[in-house]
Amino acid sequence: VLLVRNKKEFSALGSKCPHHGAPLSKGVLRGERLRCPWHGACFNIKTGDIEEYPSLDCLPCFKVTVKDGKVFVTAKKKVLTLPAVTKHKRHLGLGTFFKRCLLNRDTMLLLGGGVAALLCAETLRQEGFTGRIIMVTKEKHVPYDKSKLSKEMNLKPEDAYLRKPEFLDAQCIELWREKEAVSVDFQKQKVRFMDGSSQKYHQLLIATGSHSSSLKVPGADLQNVCILQTPEDSSKILELATGKNLVIVGASFVGTKLECVSTACLGFGRVQLFLQQCSLEFPSEYSNQFPLPFQMLQNKGVKFYMKTELSELKGKDGKVTEAVLASGEKLPAAVVVVAIGVFPNSAFLKGTSIARDDKGAILVDLHMQTNIPNVFAAGDVVSFPVALLNGDRSSIHHQQVAEAHGHTAALNMLKKEKELHTVPFFWTTMLGKSIRYAGCGKGYTDTVVKGSLEQQKFLIFYIRDGFVTAAASLDCDPMVSLIAEVLWSGKQISKEEAE
Repeated sequence: VLLVRNKKEFSALGSKCPHHGAPLSKGVLRGERLRCPWHGACFNIKTGDIEEYPSLDCLPCFKVTVKDGKVFVTAKKKVLTLPAVTKHKRHLGLGTFFKRCLLNRDTMLLLGGGVAALLCAETLRQEGFTGRIIMVTKEKHVPYDKSKLSKEMNLKPEDAYLRKPEFLDAQCIELWREKEAVSVDFQKQKVRFMDGSSQKYHQLLIATGSHSSSLKVPGADLQNVCILQTPEDSSKILELATGKNLVIVGASFVGTKLECVSTACLGFGRVQLFLQQCSLEFPSEYSNQFPLPFQMLQNKGVKFYMKTELSELKGKDGKVTEAVLASGEKLPAAVVVVAIGVFPNSAFLKGTSIARDDKGAILVDLHMQTNIPNVFAAGDVVSFPVALLNGDRSSIHHQQVAEAHGHTAALNMLKKEKELHTVPFFWTTMLGKSIRYAGCGKGYTDTVVKGSLEQQKFLIFYIRDGFVTAAASLDCDPMVSLIAEVLWSGKQISKEEAE
């Protein structure tokens, strides 16, 4: 139990974040908001309600009595030992089972099986929607934690599930698996699927996510050239690459996390990575150094090929055997993993009147509303106005943002007129070290570094137009959570204050 005092009032809550068990006693308390030190989830200390994701579950709350200068907390032993989800269901008023009202003929159709669609479905039920909710996914699984695909590649798919199938059944959330949308008739409010079936809707959420970009070089179609998109992909890469030479193309978060797994625990052979540009925004202490994440991996034997291009993949008996660089250098490769970015899964909307940008991302406003009535979109597939970019649109591909999108979309599908208000919060683990990142550093022009990158204990402020727009840290918890909370409040942090 965590006892919190805010001014003269006491609150008693669960002491661990339901997301990954972080000790909330080491978090950030500002007013009635308590923010997790690890991944930025935020809770109301009076009610336990979620105020920022990525936690799917609320905190349990306990009765507090102050008598004769002493504080007493009352809780049933059984409640203290229950998993957070049980308390969350009670908090939402869902009970063990939700009973649909058959008189409510409205259908909420959610395209996608990720966290955006899941949060939309749960929020609809939380807010009292009694009609039909259908989630449609081309995958064979219930929504799962995609971040685990590169962090814990030996997990069974069920171990990454965010909700068990029984949970969805109990809330009367229909999940149609291995079913893919191929077209939408916005006038008739009908979606057609690849198997020839169709479904009408009253409100539609498009949360179809993104897909890994593919290589456009000779040999890209050879066997053992992989992307990391599903639990099956993760298992396949692990099986193929253990004890073998692995080449990773790209320096996205997926690419670098794969290197961490390969060098730390999977017994891969030689790990080599080459890239044209780096997506990880870490300054070097010296101009001739790699950014810190690459230094950490280089020290573990990962070889980097910077600012170069892949010319060709060669193989034998249909399987890849080497990667040929533009310089002519040949890298032995039993497995090639492609991590060169993603594109929105929105091709099925081509030819419709829905507004998309030049990359195919669906344009939404702060209500997650598209330009089509009764059609909303959320998650990786959208480009949305970002407060930290002065309202300019951007696509941000991360779990916490997708959850906030799904929650906001659901409220507006129910005509609640709720605008998105969130601070993006990212995290990754590299070789046992956790890196936190909050905000949006796009277009930053300066940095302020506190601590030492070389000693792997630092806090970095990213500056744009004289103010902090993002922060990253390693071994400095809960500083990034504190900065996220300040940015969420609307307060600006000047470069001088950061220094």
